[in-house]
Amino acid sequence: MRKKRIAMLLAMTLVGGAVLTACGGGGKAADGTTTVEFWAAPNPPQQAFWQEMAKEYESVKPDVKINVSPIKESPSSEASIQAAIAGGNAPTVAENINRGFAAQLSNSKALIPLDELPQFQEIVSSRNMKGTIKPWVFADGHQYVLPIYSNPMLIGWRTDLLREIGYNEPPRTYGEILDATSKLKEKHPDKFMWTKGADLADPTAWKRWFDFFLLYNAASDGNKFVEGTSLVADDKAGVEVLSFVDELRQAGGILSQNATDPFETGAGVFTDIGPWTFDMWKTKYPELKYGENYELTLPPVPDGMDPADAKTYADAKGLVIFRGAPEASRQAAAEFLKWVYSKEEHDVKWFEQTNLPPARDDLTELEGFKQILAEKPELAPYAEAVSKGVPAMDNPKFNEIQTLIGQEAFNKIIRGETDPQTGWDNMKKAIEGELQS
Repeated sequence: MRKKRIAMLLAMTLVGGAVLTACGGGGKAADGTTTVEFWAAPNPPQQAFWQEMAKEYESVKPDVKINVSPIKESPSSEASIQAAIAGGNAPTVAENINRGFAAQLSNSKALIPLDELPQFQEIVSSRNMKGTIKPWVFADGHQYVLPIYSNPMLIGWRTDLLREIGYNEPPRTYGEILDATSKLKEKHPDKFMWTKGADLADPTAWKRWFDFFLLYNAASDGNKFVEGTSLVADDKAGVEVLSFVDELRQAGGILSQNATDPFETGAGVFTDIGPWTFDMWKTKYPELKYGENYELTLPPVPDGMDPADAKTYADAKGLVIFRGAPEASRQAAAEFLKWVYSKEEHDVKWFEQTNLPPARDDLTELEGFKQILAEKPELAPYAEAVSKGVPAMDNPKFNEIQTLIGQEAFNKIIRGETDPQTGWDNMKKAIEGELQS
């Protein structure tokens, strides 16, 4: 209900147009200076990066002022942005935007289509991101988000446990994993194959990115699932995913209860891993060594598919420019972004400071990145998989849709309360009803 009230207020405010154009985002001052209000992610390394970029840009473009400040997190960054737009206080630019939230904003006409900016194609070309940006096209054919980083979620494998049961390499297909589960339970009845924990049974929408969509993108070759107002889900892939999870559960291979760091402590063999994990491991679990007792791969695939071709979910976010900002500020912002992404050393600096792989096609080819990856080899698989990452769906109802995936299918499979085909069918019916409401 709260979301609907905010959306209604947002739409009513945008209809007036003039209010938003006059407020928020700065503009050209009497002295000729143009101000760009830039809201950075509430993450200190990202904020520091943009402050550094702003300072450097202002030294070469003194008639532009880039004000960098963090997005307020209370009650959430999304709610703060929505409230600012509704109140006529939107920034010029905000980062930390996923496609689902961008769909909500673009549906309310709060964003400008970036592909209509004269600087857009130059940014895409100079940054070498033509492949990475393709999945970001929205259902109406426009690009509302310029992806900054793309974290292709990978599977971490405890290779020390796998060697104990006769595997020198991680199993990569459903059948291989089920066979490995049988061997694991024979040797270690108290250990599990998938150590995800209680998140698997939790219907919270965002959790589906890191379990269901991780597997579904691999099984469906990155099928969009929802396109516009239509459910375009791949039935065969969806049922295969649920069947695999169901068989793994029946084999006693899933840890779906609360547990503290089960992968790190060796309670099980695999889980999803993001690149932000490794800094924590260095201090808390220094015994974990990439290439020695753990490996990283793309998600497993159904039997008969090539694991090397698997897609995965990309924990990816980017920049948007708000329609309500003055024209002078929007153009200044576009020029600033063009300058930032015209230099590969800026993306190198971003990677060094944040561990977040820049959304470009050539990470493993550039010298600056090669040096980073030589020092942090555990990041190399992420850099190599950027083009295989599929971002979140571009539907304003993504929260409702992903909640239904859990409530009607995935969570019930984890609890053994339904069979894969019934769960899939009930999920589809519920989502189709939500899309038409």
